[in-house]
Amino acid sequence: MGAVHNIPSYLTVGGFFAMGLSVFEVLAIILISAIILAGLLILNGHAGYKYGIPYSMLLRSSFGGKGSLFPGILRGVIASILWFGLQTYAGSVAISILIGKIWPSYITLGGDLSFLGLNMHSWCSFILFWMIHVFFIFGGIQSLGNLTKFIAPLIFIVFGGMSIWFTQLAGGVDSILRYEAKGVEGNRLFIMLTCISAILATWVAPILSVSDFTRYSRTFKGMFLGQLLGILTTYILFAIASISIIIGSEIAFGTPIWNILEVIEQFDFLAAIILSLLTVCLSTLSVNITGNLIPAGNQLSALFPKYLTFIKAGLLTSILGCLIMPWKLMENATSIFVFLNIIGGLLSPVIGVMVADYFLINKSQLDVAQIYHGSIKKNAVSIPAIVSILLAGMLSLAGNYVPSLSPLYSISWFTGIITAILLYISFMKISFKNH
Repeated sequence: MGAVHNIPSYLTVGGFFAMGLSVFEVLAIILISAIILAGLLILNGHAGYKYGIPYSMLLRSSFGGKGSLFPGILRGVIASILWFGLQTYAGSVAISILIGKIWPSYITLGGDLSFLGLNMHSWCSFILFWMIHVFFIFGGIQSLGNLTKFIAPLIFIVFGGMSIWFTQLAGGVDSILRYEAKGVEGNRLFIMLTCISAILATWVAPILSVSDFTRYSRTFKGMFLGQLLGILTTYILFAIASISIIIGSEIAFGTPIWNILEVIEQFDFLAAIILSLLTVCLSTLSVNITGNLIPAGNQLSALFPKYLTFIKAGLLTSILGCLIMPWKLMENATSIFVFLNIIGGLLSPVIGVMVADYFLINKSQLDVAQIYHGSIKKNAVSIPAIVSILLAGMLSLAGNYVPSLSPLYSISWFTGIITAILLYISFMKISFKNH
């Protein structure tokens, strides 16, 4: 629930409507994305369930011990830092609104004084929300478990209530379904594909490190149904909530509001505002810890065990996430797509290689002792795997600089994963023939 119902997710759907897509097109995009996502989480989580190994060890089977350093840094460092920064800033905006509703003069702290693009109250909120993350780094996984149990019912209450309220303000369900899209320029099917790619890009890092969680699964049925039903149910609720809130608010107020926080500000009941903002903050906090801090802590401590414990790695991630100035990613309704295309293009090729290696090359059979202790695996570098992700990543992102390749960049998630699978299988076949 927290991984879906958070501020960047609503920003992404708001961007779809800002592009001119219709209600039914956005609904189709969300549901198709959920089906693909559930399938990939199950596929890449299979090794975690079957062998009880974390993501950092699973990488070794595909890339070799030394070879796993590169994709490990891509996911455990670069992606985690970027996502951590974005989620932390998004949550801090909610903190600012929350404190401002209780203490109005808070918004005017420091007057026009600003530093690196943020004013005084924004910095205070950012630092406060960052410090809450640090508390959970030291608090451990048990404190996170208690947090997620608390968040789920709140999300049902708050976003369900917002959906009902905005549906009523808009004049009922029929009014929302009759919403006239502004229309998009270009091929609609391709534009929908770019939107599906954007949603999947928001999950590319969790897909990679899902075995960090599935290794605790007791049965395959539990792992399979837990992820399938969890993702599909949550995304169906998210589709209903996001569409009714975003379109309902536009119909009610006469202007499109793509940021869920601006929608909450329209409430005229203080208790509802406080509860909604707390829920948004907590859900954002939850996904930031599970999707960024925990994988970064595991990966960095695995890469540099002599220097970094899990806690030190988490702290390093949280500090670097502040230094990238993540507020630049939320400047308008579509700026987040640039970020998502880059993330998708960088990391989706790693997913492609991992899935292809585990299912197509190794037929889901791994030698765990060799992965952990074998000198060959520890020192190995899989040239086919490394070359595949480099070439696929370059092709995915080249469209940002080469106009003729821009369509591939627009669907960078698909470009990266499909290209990597094809390249890796081809390289491995050549390698087998040579031996």
